[in-house]
Amino acid sequence: MNAYSDRVDRYLAVWNETDADARAAAVGALFTPDATYVDPLAEVRGREQIAAAIAGVQQTFPGHVLRPHGPVDGHHDVVRFGWELVPATGGDSVAVGFDVAVHDTEGRVRAVLGFLDKTPAAT
Repeated sequence: MNAYSDRVDRYLAVWNETDADARAAAVGALFTPDATYVDPLAEVRGREQIAAAIAGVQQTFPGHVLRPHGPVDGHHDVVRFGWELVPATGGDSVAVGFDVAVHDTEGRVRAVLGFLDKTPAAT
């Protein structure tokens, strides 16, 4: 399972990168050019749109980070893992979900299907 955990760590690091240029470079390295990301709140295609979706989450939840939540599981070119969005300084999660990511033969992400188990309360 170590290879799958490494993939998840790289994926979450991209979501936690706050520098726009560094994030774009990380998205470029991790995702295929035509990669897709779909969850109940977003449906995007391509590296530019994925980077923009990540930036949007960071703008909506400044000072928060994604961290692993629960076990990582995978087979073949597919990995599934839970995550939670928490304040970087510690505290309770504001969102919890799990993603299923499909990789190409070089280990780059081709598609992500996201599911939300806990969403932020409306204010």
